[in-house]
Amino acid sequence: MHENRRSFREGAKDIAPILLGVMPFAMISGITAVNVGISQPMAMAMSVFIFAGASQLAAYQLIAAGALPLVVIYTALVVNLRFVVYSASIAPYFQSLSTPWKWLYAYMLTDQGYAISLIRFREDETVSRAWYYLGASLPVWLVWQVFSAAGIFVGSAVPAHWGLDFAIPLTFMAVLVRSLENRAAVIAAVVGGVGAAAGYHLPLNLGLVLGVAAGILAGFAVDVASRPRRARKGER
Repeated sequence: MHENRRSFREGAKDIAPILLGVMPFAMISGITAVNVGISQPMAMAMSVFIFAGASQLAAYQLIAAGALPLVVIYTALVVNLRFVVYSASIAPYFQSLSTPWKWLYAYMLTDQGYAISLIRFREDETVSRAWYYLGASLPVWLVWQVFSAAGIFVGSAVPAHWGLDFAIPLTFMAVLVRSLENRAAVIAAVVGGVGAAAGYHLPLNLGLVLGVAAGILAGFAVDVASRPRRARKGER
C-alpha cells in the first residue's frame, strides 16, 4: 500500500508542470463551446463524457461553420486516432488489471498522462504502474473539468487580449519534447509534422490523417532498420 501511494504521488508530481498548459487549454474549450451556440449544460456534458480537448475544439469549429453532423463526427474520430496508437503501446503494462479498471484507464487516457507514464515505465521497473498512471492522469482530468467549467460559465468575463490560445500548442509541445527519446521518435515527429502541414488545406482534415500515417510509417521504418544494429551492440 505504501508503494502504491508513493507511485501515485510521483505520477501527480511529474504531471504537475504540464497542468499549467492544460488550464488555459480547458478554458478555451469551454469558451468556444458556448460561443458557437452550445448550451452550458451540454458543453459541460461534452467535457465530461468526451474528455478530448483537441477533438472537442475541432468539433466546435465545424459546428460553428454549419458542417454536417457526419463531418463533425468524422473529424473528431480522426483527431482521436492517436489514442489507438497510445493504447496499443501502453496496454501491455496493464494486462493484470481487471476489466473495469482498464475501461477507467482508457477513458482517462490523455496525451500528457500517456507520455509521462510511458517514459517512467521504461525507465523504472519498480514503480507501481497502475498507481503511477492514475496519479498522472487524475489531475489532468480534474483540472480539465474545473477550467472547462470556468470557461463555460464565466468565460465571457475573460478579456480577449489575454490570448489564451497560445497554451494549446505549448501543451502539446511540452509532451512532444519529453517523448523524443530516440531517433525513431524524432523522425516520426518531424515527418508527421511536415505531412500535416503539407496537407493543411485538404478537406475534412485529411491533412491530419496524412501526417499521422506518415509519421507512424516513418518512425516504424527507422525503428525496424535500427534493430540489427541494436542487436549487434547487445551481442558485444
